[in-house]
Amino acid sequence: MPQDPESGEGDWAARLEPLRREPGRAAVLSDVDGTLAPIVERAADAAVPAAAREALAALAERYALVGCISGRRAIEARRLVGLDTLAYAGNHGLELLLPGEETPRADPSVAGRESEAAEFLDIVDGRLEAAGLRREDKGPIQALHWRGAEDEATAESRAREIANEAGRAGLEPRWGRKVLELRPAGGGGKDGAVASLLADERLDRAAYAGDDRTDLDAFRRLRGLREEGRLSAAVCVGVLSAEAPAELAEESDVTVGGLDGWLAILEWLAAPEGSAA
Repeated sequence: MPQDPESGEGDWAARLEPLRREPGRAAVLSDVDGTLAPIVERAADAAVPAAAREALAALAERYALVGCISGRRAIEARRLVGLDTLAYAGNHGLELLLPGEETPRADPSVAGRESEAAEFLDIVDGRLEAAGLRREDKGPIQALHWRGAEDEATAESRAREIANEAGRAGLEPRWGRKVLELRPAGGGGKDGAVASLLADERLDRAAYAGDDRTDLDAFRRLRGLREEGRLSAAVCVGVLSAEAPAELAEESDVTVGGLDGWLAILEWLAAPEGSAA
C-alpha cells in the first residue's frame, strides 16, 4: 500500500475505509486536469494515463457513483477520461452529463446569459495575443491561458487587468493554474456540482480530490454536507504540486504528492476490502 507523504498511510486509509467498506453507498469524485491528467502547456494535448482510466472503470463497477468535476466542457471531459460509465460535471458545474446520456444538462441559472463572457472578450480581443494570452472558448465560460507564454509574468499581469475590467462589467473572474476564467455571475461552481451529484439519497459517504483553487469550493461543500448530516463520511484529498495554492494543503483532510498519489488511492479504493491494491 502506498505511503501518503503528508498524513501517513494509516491516516488516509482510515479516513477512506468507510467508502471501501460500503461502496454501494459511496461516491468517488475527482477533478481532471492536474489530478487525473498531467498539466500540459495546451489543454488539447492533455491525456489521462491508462492506469487512471482502468482504476476509474473498476471503481464504476463497484461504487454507487464515480464522477469527474472539470473546468472543461462535460463532453470534452468525457472524451479525455474515455469512460461513459462516469458522471461528468463540466464548465465548473454549469453542465451535468450523467452516465449513458448524450447531451449535457445546462445550469438554468445562466439561461439567456450564455454569451456575456464571449461578448466581453470580443471587445478586448486585440489585446490578448500581444499580451501572450491564449483564449479558449468554452461557451458560457471564456478562459485566458498564459502557460508557455514568452513572458508569463507580464501575461498574468495583463490577465489581472482584464479580470478587473470583467468584474466591473458584471462577470465573475475565477483563477486557476496559469488560467483566468470569466463566467456569468451567480452560475455554476464546483460546490454546486458536488451538491447535484450527491443529491441521490443512496449516497451517504464521499471523497473528492483536486489540485487547484476552484477545488476548494468542492471541499467546502463536501464538508457542509457532512455537517448537515447528509454524509456520514466526507474526505477532501489535496493533490499537491509546486503550483498548488497554499490553501489546498490547509483545507485537505488528506494530501498526496501529485497524480501518482491519487492514483494509488483510487487503486486501493477499487480493491475489495481486506486486500492490497
